[in-house]
Amino acid sequence: MFSKSCEYGIKAALYIASQSLEKRRVKIGDIVRNIDSPEAFTGKILGVLSKSRIVDSYTGPNGGFEISQENLHIITIADIVRAIDGESFFKGCALGLSHCNENQPCPMHNTVTSIRNEMREVLQTTTLFELATGIGNKEFMLAR
Repeated sequence: MFSKSCEYGIKAALYIASQSLEKRRVKIGDIVRNIDSPEAFTGKILGVLSKSRIVDSYTGPNGGFEISQENLHIITIADIVRAIDGESFFKGCALGLSHCNENQPCPMHNTVTSIRNEMREVLQTTTLFELATGIGNKEFMLAR
C-alpha cells in the first residue's frame, strides 16, 4: 500500500517514538536491527524525517534520534507519509496513470475515492504516541 521508503519511514519513526517514550535516543544501528531495514536506505529516510522535523537528530557521543514528548502527541502517520511520498498517496491515481482526475477518471477512480478518503482520515487522526504505546505494550512488532 505504501512505498518501501514510506514503510521503512513509518517503522523507523515508530521505533524512535517507542524509545523516546522511555527517554532514550537511538542510533541508526539500533533502528536498522529493530525494523529489519538496510542501513544506507534507512539513513536517507531518517534524513528526510529529520528535515521534515518529524524526528530530531543529534550528533556526537550522546547523539542519535529521538522525538520530543510534545511531538509524539502531534505527529500523525499522515505527516510521515507526506514527508516521504508527498501527496501522491492521497491524490495519485490508483493505477498510476498521470491523466486521472475528476474530469477524466480512470476505471478505478470512483471506487477508490471513498476508500482513499477513509484511509486519509485514519492516517490523519493516528498519532505516533498511540502507535508507540501499542508497541511498548508488546501488542505489535516492527520487524518482519
